[in-house]
Amino acid sequence: SFGVTVTDKRGNFLTDLTTDDFAVLEDGKPQTVKYFIRGQQTEAAPELHLGVMFDTSGSMSADIATARTAAIKFLNALPEAKDITLVDFDSEVRLAKFGQQDFPRLVERIRSRKPDGYTAMYDALGQYVTGADDVDGRKVLIVFSDGVDTSSWLEAESVLETARRGDVVVYGVEVGARRASFPRDLTEITGGRLFSVESTGGLSAVFAKILEEFRNRYLISYSPEGVA
Repeated sequence: SFGVTVTDKRGNFLTDLTTDDFAVLEDGKPQTVKYFIRGQQTEAAPELHLGVMFDTSGSMSADIATARTAAIKFLNALPEAKDITLVDFDSEVRLAKFGQQDFPRLVERIRSRKPDGYTAMYDALGQYVTGADDVDGRKVLIVFSDGVDTSSWLEAESVLETARRGDVVVYGVEVGARRASFPRDLTEITGGRLFSVESTGGLSAVFAKILEEFRNRYLISYSPEGVA
């Protein structure tokens, strides 16, 4: 299964397409679509499992307050998510899963962590995408960081390989000018996108774009036929 968004020349989402508007090929061989759903049809879609990776390293000290507010606002706009996994990281990685009934505790967790330490971004990515293999349904991960890894044991290549085997759509949100080490390939191979903002003041607009794109994504599934 995979998700896809379709836009016109002006960048407006096309939301009224049907199965007949798509052709699916694997190794050049046509495939039969078994499952098709528009992004707005949330009641008929598989369960949504949302992940948020939140950078709490020392380099985020000046931006953490605005970042927290924008992230909480974004999460509050997705009540259809069955659960939300928060991965906050600095020199260490901490992972916790919350149901919708636990949203107040999630907000408290986001607001309570003080920025400190280094940035183990690849370790955090690796831990999340590995755990997501055991979860069925739609899986979306939002990665929020200044994009500079300074202390991970894992290397970018190993994280990318794990992501290739998984089924998680990754959106990256990087803040500030120090962005050279953000794993851009991760968003491409998973069908997500990478957004860049110069300051946390632009985060609300970016989260709104992610939400709009997600809500207008078609979900297509098929069983491979006639391929090795």
